Amino acid sequence: MIDFASEVARSIAQTRPPRPERCGTLVRLVGLRMEARGIMSSVGSSCEILGQDGHKIEAEVVGFNDKTLYLMPLTEPVGIGPGASVRLAANLGTACLGPELLGRVIDGRGEPLDGKPKPACKSRLSLLGLPINPMERGPIDSVLDVGVKAINGLLTLGRGQRVGLIAGSGVGKSVLLGMMTRFTKADVVVIGLIGERGREVQAFIQESLGEEGLAKSVVVAAPANVSPVLRLKAAHMTHVIAEYFRDQGLNVLMLVDSLTRVAHAQREIGLAIGEPPTAKGYPPSVFALLPNLIERAGVGRHGHGSITAIYTVLAEGDDANDPIVDIARASLDGQVMLSRKLADAAHYPAIDLNGSISRVMQTLLPPEDMKLANKFRRMWSLYQQNQDLIQVGAYEAGSNPTLDEAIRLREEMDTFLRQDMHEGQEEEITRHEIRSLLGAPS
Repeated sequence: MIDFASEVARSIAQTRPPRPERCGTLVRLVGLRMEARGIMSSVGSSCEILGQDGHKIEAEVVGFNDKTLYLMPLTEPVGIGPGASVRLAANLGTACLGPELLGRVIDGRGEPLDGKPKPACKSRLSLLGLPINPMERGPIDSVLDVGVKAINGLLTLGRGQRVGLIAGSGVGKSVLLGMMTRFTKADVVVIGLIGERGREVQAFIQESLGEEGLAKSVVVAAPANVSPVLRLKAAHMTHVIAEYFRDQGLNVLMLVDSLTRVAHAQREIGLAIGEPPTAKGYPPSVFALLPNLIERAGVGRHGHGSITAIYTVLAEGDDANDPIVDIARASLDGQVMLSRKLADAAHYPAIDLNGSISRVMQTLLPPEDMKLANKFRRMWSLYQQNQDLIQVGAYEAGSNPTLDEAIRLREEMDTFLRQDMHEGQEEEITRHEIRSLLGAPS
């Protein structure tokens, strides 16, 4: 008697393409790049490398050349030598997602860093997320109150906007980010601390979030001393977690510190696998990665949930034309520039209105408030441009009525732009202050 089920199964098995080999051999290690042969897998797959003494490390496939796979380790490749066994562990990078992540601190693989058990999430999704048709996205039509006077009043942000905090090192990006974390009203906060100093992770959680803030937050941390692959995975993990909560209809605040360190991680990977360096040594893959990451944030389908994204961007050497700063400005919906000159004068937050902009502000505010904000910015900018003439007494009063008014209001404007890092202020109170300062009816 013929077993038709077995025959069909055998026939199907014979017509299927052969399965990729799941075991190979490590043949070369140069810098950060490992090369393996005898194993076939796709880019993004996870592998385990087993040394002769039983030492095991995890690596990820980042490229290939003919039958050679390029791997990058997630930890230091100590104890691994020629002929080490390479085994395929997982086909593609995925993330376990669910409300169980709230209040947790994890790394780029979803492993806990807070000493608690691994979150028992039920949903699983690719780290690359699911793209949204741009015609299905809802509009940015509601003001986001971030609790910072200079931003609420003069650089008004909208729910679902993507904005950059751009400055050199040590000018106050992280402090301003912490202020926005504490004072912004959001259902869920997702924080990616990528490539920064390890001590800042605990400091950010304790000082900026606190117990109450952490309860509605997810922190993804990959400090500077971890593998560039793990740093990049942490960036994708931050975005996919934010996407998960957005698709639940929630308004998410996503903070990434910093976008420049994400670019550095991709630069290390790209150069290791042989990409040609371009501007400042960045390979082409960096300039493809950043816009793709940024486009994952924003308003959800038909206004269903939103991700308001705030990225810190390091202007290396205070160079405002740094290639990462340039691509961030081109891809984001606005930027807040921080000035070292203001920071040196103990003016905090050191927000420089010259060069800062919110590209959705005019669609969010009534015309009267927009005119007052523009008038404030004009007077502040005019005073800054003529500051040297004024201080040496070369300016003659009455020559420019607008500048005369700017000189008269200079102290009040300066006071308005300063704010203690522990004190937030609601957007409506800020509007009233601007009207009062400029003599407009309330």
